[in-house]
Amino acid sequence: MSTPFQKASEWIDAENAQDPNIDIDQNKEYPKELLYSNRMYERLMQFDPNASEEIQIASKAQHICRWKVARESFPMDRVGYLKWREELKKFHSKTTAEILVKAGYDQTFIDRVSFLIEKKLLKKDHETQLLEDVICLVFLEYYLEPFVHKHDEEKLKNIIKKTWDKMSDKGHQEALKINYSEENLNLIKASLGL
Repeated sequence: MSTPFQKASEWIDAENAQDPNIDIDQNKEYPKELLYSNRMYERLMQFDPNASEEIQIASKAQHICRWKVARESFPMDRVGYLKWREELKKFHSKTTAEILVKAGYDQTFIDRVSFLIEKKLLKKDHETQLLEDVICLVFLEYYLEPFVHKHDEEKLKNIIKKTWDKMSDKGHQEALKINYSEENLNLIKASLGL
């Protein structure tokens, strides 16, 4: 008999497995958001093995079906980008809530997962901060490298600084343990004045 958590996890994975975009990890192809979801969950469990079930689901569903809300459907400027991000949070939250209802969770649990996915009370709510730390750690470990090839140094320093500012002290300590390329480690240190 599957638990609600097992059902929800399987259904989140099944949704993310439909991503037409492909990412490669260790020479193997994966649907992009399925790989991201797995990385989020693994990093959360390394970072906080006692994480609640609510945050475990929020970590897996952080980008659920992200490809369905195209960046191009919003103006290609800063305001458009921020609107897209807000729309995504609501979309991820709603998509996840529908799965959690089907899996048999109560409304209090579902509301908490939505609260976390929408990243409410960052810096004030312990679990929202934990999720943000995990998001930043996954970005630095797996997604900084592709960014390095797309942007100039000043923009990269700005991105790293903003990422760092969102993290807790514990997140900072964990981020400095990541095995970066020498070039990226130097970039991070230069961005942060370390």
